[in-house]
Amino acid sequence: QVQLVESGGGLVEPGGSLRLSCVASGNFISIGAMGWYRQAPGKQRELVAVRTRDGNTNYADSVKGRFTISRDNFKNTVYLQMTSLKPEDTAVYYCNANRAVEARSLKNLNLWGQGTLVTVSS
Repeated sequence: QVQLVESGGGLVEPGGSLRLSCVASGNFISIGAMGWYRQAPGKQRELVAVRTRDGNTNYADSVKGRFTISRDNFKNTVYLQMTSLKPEDTAVYYCNANRAVEARSLKNLNLWGQGTLVTVSS
């Protein structure tokens, strides 16, 4: 079954750190960009960070210098290391895999994870 499986969310105090992981489950010939988006209550989903297959990255201005995205292409896994967390980082974080070519069907897929909640609060 083709899906993205996220882990690592939870409750953390301001200034703390968390690491999110996302595995693309299934057989893929290749996956283009993998990244993280978030949606806070009452707000639209927004880009947090994205990393292409060849290592190019893009971050939201609000997380630059605090969050780091990394990726293991062999494991089809993307990580988000979050440090110096702030209450405004509280949101459901969604993993995304773009231009994921599924091996059997050769379909070019845009996949989303189910979301993992990050709560930053004292």
